Parts: sequence; C-alpha cells; structure tokens
Amino acid sequence: MNSPETVVDALFIGTLQTLSPEGQGQQTGMYKHSIPNAKINDLGIIGDVQADKRVHGGIEKALHQYAQSSYATIISQYPELKDIAIAGSIGENITGPNMDDRNVYIGDIYQIGPVMVQVSQPRSPCWKINHRFNTPQLSKFIADNYITGWYYRVLQSGVIKVGDPISLLERLNDSLSIARFLEIVTSQRPSYEMLAQAAGCQGLNVDWKIRLEHRMSYLSKNTLLAINK
Repeated sequence: MNSPETVVDALFIGTLQTLSPEGQGQQTGMYKHSIPNAKINDLGIIGDVQADKRVHGGIEKALHQYAQSSYATIISQYPELKDIAIAGSIGENITGPNMDDRNVYIGDIYQIGPVMVQVSQPRSPCWKINHRFNTPQLSKFIADNYITGWYYRVLQSGVIKVGDPISLLERLNDSLSIARFLEIVTSQRPSYEMLAQAAGCQGLNVDWKIRLEHRMSYLSKNTLLAINK
C-alpha cells in the first residue's frame, strides 16, 4: 500500500463574502485565511462557513483538501495566476505536500493528529472558481485534468494543528484514486463494468452511488434495446 507521507502544511477557514456584481451578488466561503490550529467536528472546522450547502459542506463534505502540486499544474496553463493561485485560494481547508489526486483514493482513512477522516468523494469545481480568479475556463481546466481535490467525512473529532502528521491508516480501494474515479464518471461512454466498479467503491458518498446506479440502469436498458432490435 503506497502511503503518502506528509504533514499538515496549512489550515484554512473562511467567512461569508459577497461576490462582485459580475458574480451576481452571490455569497461564497471560498476566500479563506490561514489558522494555526482547528477544532474539528463532524461538520468540519468549527467556525468555517459554506455559502451554498447544497454543494459544499455537510457530513459527507466536511473538509476539503487540495493538492499543492495542482497549483503548479494550473500555473503551467495560466502563468498570469502565479501570484494568486496559492495554497488556500481554491477554498480548501487543508494542504499537505506529497498528497494529490492520483495517490489519494476513495475510501482512504487518514489520521491527522488526533482526528480520523475518510475520503468520501472528489470536489466538483464550480463557476465561483472562475470568478475568484477572473479566468472563465479555469473550473473546466481543473475538472478536465482531474485536479479537483477531495472531501473528507470526519470519523473522529478533535483539534488538529499545522505540523501534525497525516498518516494513511487503511486503503479500502486500491484501484480508484480520485483521478481514476473522475476519469470513469466523466467518460462519455464508460462500460457497465467501470461504472459498477465506481459505484461499489467502499467509502464513497451514497449520493454518488445512487447517481452511478441510475447510470448503470440506463446503460443496461439501452443495451437490451439494442440487442432486441
């Protein structure tokens, strides 16, 4: 089992801010500032806020981690963002070196200081990222390159601090990294077997399981129709 060895490099917490007129006056919790330690419960960092709880926050999306290396990927495509595409600017709560979307897997259980967390799903980048960086296609670039970062559910609460070790305790799925999962679910024509593998992934948010099962059902019906023609 390949375990990325790392520590908490930074922690981030945000308050509600209103986007400029181009953002239609909507609110966001993406603008975050660093903190030395954070008290964690089953909803994430106490005091952190999410503007749209339909797509951010909650038990299944309690904490968001973004890979440091993904910022380098963004800057390679958008060099004009080099001064602002920095840790915390995507709206993540945690950052740590050596962890990325290809070596973190759905269902992974990590110990972060005294806190225990489990990877529940990838993040789905939204238009607010484009607005934050004034770059219209940035969220699409992030999605297309499978550098979305990932969400944790909290299994054990506590206080974490910068410098705490992040240790992999258990890997429940050895073939579905965040990036591989995204490759499957965003494929225009995935096979039934690929969808079944993703849907059966241990630790995956149940909402994702339902979406994948619906897609599998649709694929099965169309396959039967084609056979019976």
